[in-house]
Amino acid sequence: MNLLKFLRPGRSAAKQKNLPPLMLRNTLSGELEEFKPMGSAVKMYNCGPTVYDFVHIGNLRAYVFADTIRRSLHAWGYKVQQVINITDFGHLVSDADEGEDKMTKGLKREGLRVTMANMRKLAERYAESFFKDIGELGLDVEHIRFPRASDYIPEQIAVIKTLEQKGYAYRLEDGVYYDTSRFPGYGKLGDQDIEAQEAGARLEVNTNKRHPADFVLWKSDKKLGWESPWGLGFPGWHTECVAMIFKLLGKQIDIHTGGIDHIAIHHNNELAQAEAATGKPFVRYWMHGEFITIEDKKVSKSLRNTIYLHNLTDKGLSARALRYWFLNGHYRTPMNFTWDAVEGANTAYGRLVRAYLELPPSQMRPDETFLKDFYAAIADDLNTPQALARVWELLRDPAIIPAVKRASLAEADKILGLGLGDSGPVARVSVISVDDLPEDVQRLIAAREEARTNKDFKKSDDLRAQIAKKGFEVKDAPGGQKVTKK
Repeated sequence: MNLLKFLRPGRSAAKQKNLPPLMLRNTLSGELEEFKPMGSAVKMYNCGPTVYDFVHIGNLRAYVFADTIRRSLHAWGYKVQQVINITDFGHLVSDADEGEDKMTKGLKREGLRVTMANMRKLAERYAESFFKDIGELGLDVEHIRFPRASDYIPEQIAVIKTLEQKGYAYRLEDGVYYDTSRFPGYGKLGDQDIEAQEAGARLEVNTNKRHPADFVLWKSDKKLGWESPWGLGFPGWHTECVAMIFKLLGKQIDIHTGGIDHIAIHHNNELAQAEAATGKPFVRYWMHGEFITIEDKKVSKSLRNTIYLHNLTDKGLSARALRYWFLNGHYRTPMNFTWDAVEGANTAYGRLVRAYLELPPSQMRPDETFLKDFYAAIADDLNTPQALARVWELLRDPAIIPAVKRASLAEADKILGLGLGDSGPVARVSVISVDDLPEDVQRLIAAREEARTNKDFKKSDDLRAQIAKKGFEVKDAPGGQKVTKK
């Protein structure tokens, strides 16, 4: 009987499982804070991709981070409503409303006319690729909402109209702008030095905006876009997230995540719009993940140093091994990608999967001491490196019987999401039962076992080579021969 399903949700469940308080670093306060949701279900919004191209591994780290939060919340007994937006129409390359539009850039790259229909077609193609990538990384895409920004244009117009009616917006020839001087708390997320930003902007940009930090709410366009009270055009990028959060999760939410590059402008602009529109605090816990670098440079399409998930899998590396590598770094710590590092993670991940599968199936309870230490690491602002270290200590502990180790690992993997028991993501390292092998390979395995018994090691090695030619790898272990598919 699964006793967990009878637990009351939320903190009561955490108490009954004897879990420590879940402490998360809130970007708004800059402090570790105990997580306390507003209602019975946690409302979480994760900034999603602009689908004009494949997402790279730097993008993917953000979604593994968000998934780790979700899994941890589940372990603490909370229900979670999760939304990841899909930006499927144009906004400008930089957060500061400057540069070439990303969706337009994607259409030109692929030789397509810049039309609304082609923009949607391009977006859906790369959205499907995104779903495939995050699915391979272990995200449960069936239980996440992925709204397209283009489906929420009326809601975005409504937000802008509210801001205009309340005196937070003004019109210029090229669109509608948010007046940051009207919002006293502008820049409070991450404690931004707005005066220094404005001083720099005055030296570099000459616009008709009232203040350099003001940002676009509606961008006018003479050829493309949607009709609005301000003419044909597009909502600003910073508005789409606010409108979709209001519609799908409500005026106030528990958790909002993104990369650290979102703090200074995008998330401060979201916060300023939402709180000006409602007069209420917008997000209780803002959480931000660090960058991945390649040769100490930020992963960026503009720098042409991008690496995609398929670049790893084409080399025979597991997608879940990339997740393992991500988890070996704390989400607030920069990570530098090297092929050696990821290949090492792939080897370690393979060892972990094999160790798990070689343990006997178990109906036993997990080891309490292990779980206490494991959950303590997760409770410390999602300290996944420490949690993984505890997993390896468990495997090396001779005092814990194999069946308890397996039960403990299965419980830990509910948060780690490494798919230790999944046949799909780990097929190339899974131990195979002899009965499931082709008959000719079974005969070779039996002959090799006889050769080993007779200590005919030359024949044993010859048979190993024949088995390898048929696509299987055999290793000797205390319990007998272990076969994996190459």
